[in-house]
Amino acid sequence: MTTYGMIIDVERCNGCYSCFLSCKDEYCGNDYFPYSTSQPEAGQYWMNIQEIERGCYPKVKVSFLITPCMQCENPPCAKVALNNAVYRRDDGIIIIDPEKARGQKEIVDACPYRVIYWNEEKQIPQKCTFCAHGLDNGWRAPRCVEACPSEAIVFGDLDDPTSKISKLKNSQKAERLNSEYSGKPKVNYLNLPKRFIAGEIVLADNVQECAVGISVILKNGKVLSKIKTDSYGDFEFGDLEENKEYTVVIEHEGYASREYKTRTKIDINLGEILLEPNG
Repeated sequence: MTTYGMIIDVERCNGCYSCFLSCKDEYCGNDYFPYSTSQPEAGQYWMNIQEIERGCYPKVKVSFLITPCMQCENPPCAKVALNNAVYRRDDGIIIIDPEKARGQKEIVDACPYRVIYWNEEKQIPQKCTFCAHGLDNGWRAPRCVEACPSEAIVFGDLDDPTSKISKLKNSQKAERLNSEYSGKPKVNYLNLPKRFIAGEIVLADNVQECAVGISVILKNGKVLSKIKTDSYGDFEFGDLEENKEYTVVIEHEGYASREYKTRTKIDINLGEILLEPNG
């Protein structure tokens, strides 16, 4: 038994668009019946890449979020399709039949991830197929996986416990995108962007030197993390929950401690924090 899946490491993706371009190269102008018909050159993004900017100057982060079809175990698109126009193969790949799905625009609207697109000219819904036509002819992976220079996309058999994808998925680091959706996707992620709290510490009596090794503590009712400022006097706590209250405590021998309460509705930059000497 084989169940194909994908794990996308957001931290490894540098936004080169190789996956997007390879998908366009494979599908634009090419029909692969009964898997798919040709993808339009514009307006469809079977490997969509969303650029996510977080934080504010000078603490800014940019992540690239790749969203193909999630190949759901319980696909909402199949529930609204008529005449078995959307079906799940034995290997887990979801296929939209390019003939049976004609005129069924409700298939597009059923996808909570918004990764099914409407071809106005052909009057059909279309999406990523995991390159099923290639896999059935001996390919080891979809075109996007082969094209990724940073190996941010891992593809393989989820039913094989020795496969790289199974090991990553079972590492407890893998998570679903929009976990509130109930489709049970076969595409999972590593290092999805989370909230962060950052700042820079300056010693009031020595502003010309970087404040290295200052103790910074993160609390939420209890101590969650203890770190030291880096060689620039900067600190950062990452992978934090959204819209949650945190307390940052700064302590250094011979200096008055500072405490900040904040809520992670957005990413937080506490800015320059001046530590005054005791007395």
